[in-house]
Amino acid sequence: MSQDAPATVPLSKRLEGHTAIFGGTFDPVHNAHLAIAKAARDKFQPRKILFVPAASPPHKRGIELAPFEDRARMLELACAGIERCEVSRIEENAHPSYSILTIGKLLAANAGPLAFLIGADAFAEIRTWKRWQDVVRLVDFIVVTRPGSVYDAPEGSRVHELSDLELPVSSSEVRDEIARGATAVPVPKTVLQYIFAHGLYTIHKNL
Repeated sequence: MSQDAPATVPLSKRLEGHTAIFGGTFDPVHNAHLAIAKAARDKFQPRKILFVPAASPPHKRGIELAPFEDRARMLELACAGIERCEVSRIEENAHPSYSILTIGKLLAANAGPLAFLIGADAFAEIRTWKRWQDVVRLVDFIVVTRPGSVYDAPEGSRVHELSDLELPVSSSEVRDEIARGATAVPVPKTVLQYIFAHGLYTIHKNL
């Protein structure tokens, strides 16, 4: 559960008209990412969920990622046919990929109002982000929590909880499984085909 709840602003349950930014490395996108996006869409009714793959996330400096083009393309394949889920390449040339800069670009493109779809662990570190006070001022937060999640919401933040999602899947686990040669992994079939066709994550196979 959250700490310091009185510091947050009372909220409605819906975010109609908002664009909900879902950022991350998506290396690769997996079924839990899609389940989170759909759950946020259905509960809060934003205008759309906008997947934004990070080109160079500042919190993962020095970590080798699959090329941006591959990660973006896998997202596009995964989102195909999913209502109100889109992919943006707005961070393609951002080095590093600071959220506040992405927010500014989207607001300048009249994509607002904005919400940020984020896990509780990442939200707990919000005060380490570049210009975090501006981020808190400019967006609402859809915080994905699990049983036992704890975070200290900054004063004035507008937090909408998406709670009790049990989705024990991580991109690192997917990469490890693929590297071991597994084919029954929790990613959309089109994404798995792309991974094998392009030899990502040390695998060179064809379905």
